[in-house]
Amino acid sequence: MHSVCDCSPSSRKSYTAGALSIALLTAVFASGCTKPVSFSESVFPVLQERCGECHEPGGKGYEKSGFSVADYDAIMKGTKFGPVIVPESSVSSTLMRMVEHKTDPEIHMPHHKSGLTRDQLDMLRAWIDQGAKNN
Repeated sequence: MHSVCDCSPSSRKSYTAGALSIALLTAVFASGCTKPVSFSESVFPVLQERCGECHEPGGKGYEKSGFSVADYDAIMKGTKFGPVIVPESSVSSTLMRMVEHKTDPEIHMPHHKSGLTRDQLDMLRAWIDQGAKNN
């Protein structure tokens, strides 16, 4: 009589290896498999280029909101109304809502300029979701 289920030791090893491979692949894909985004090499230059004109001491955006992109600490401090970045949660971060134009048009950023590129938005989102580290 033939068994439908082969429970021999060699069959169990093969099944276990297959299950571990599937579990590993699932973990890799669930993690997003993204490389770490560098604040100093990627995020800071974009914020300086696209936001620095208004969001530095003396700029209109800074005077109105208190938000400065002068350095990491200033960015993480946020505005006079509170933080704009919630580390590990781009969906909760006001900065993302503003640069993705998911707010009132009066506060879309950059104000009166073209928006950030899709690559810039993806990079900023990834940096926040990775913990918004000063790296």
